[in-house]
Amino acid sequence: MALSIGSKAPDFKTTDQDGNTVKLSDFKGRKVVLYFYPKDMTPGCTAEACSLRDNYKALQKAGYEVLGISADDEKSHRKFIEKEKLPFRLLADTDKTVHHLYGTWVEKSMYGRKYMGTARVTFVIDEKGIVQEIIEKVDTKNHAGQILGHAEPVAKFAKAPAKKVAAKAIKKKK
Repeated sequence: MALSIGSKAPDFKTTDQDGNTVKLSDFKGRKVVLYFYPKDMTPGCTAEACSLRDNYKALQKAGYEVLGISADDEKSHRKFIEKEKLPFRLLADTDKTVHHLYGTWVEKSMYGRKYMGTARVTFVIDEKGIVQEIIEKVDTKNHAGQILGHAEPVAKFAKAPAKKVAAKAIKKKK
């Protein structure tokens, strides 16, 4: 199933780093950043998570709930959260059910060897559960900036009032 902008985000049920059940429908009425990433504690995935961590307050002020998801298990997610001091939940999709729903379990290639893995893709979902944006070319070091809609790193705006950050994001989108 290929998702597109304007389509209904598939509901799912999985667990977070603490084994708590999480469903997308739990977030109805709130905007959600659902980002798929390949592996805990790898360089690119750490850069991406830290971009979101460093700009988490700006993302929250813009109304976003952040959920990371990979095929890693709860224990791996807990270690990643503790090591990088991540303020958001990481979801375990060890059986890849959610990956299949969102089309992020794909064939990849490295050094000529083909294998299956997670596509680094982010889905921005609105309050009604509709996909508003799909970010397929993730800039791991500035992922929060991509989500908020501007190209320059968001960290320099972290102390700015949310209205300023949001206004700058809206201005850039036009």
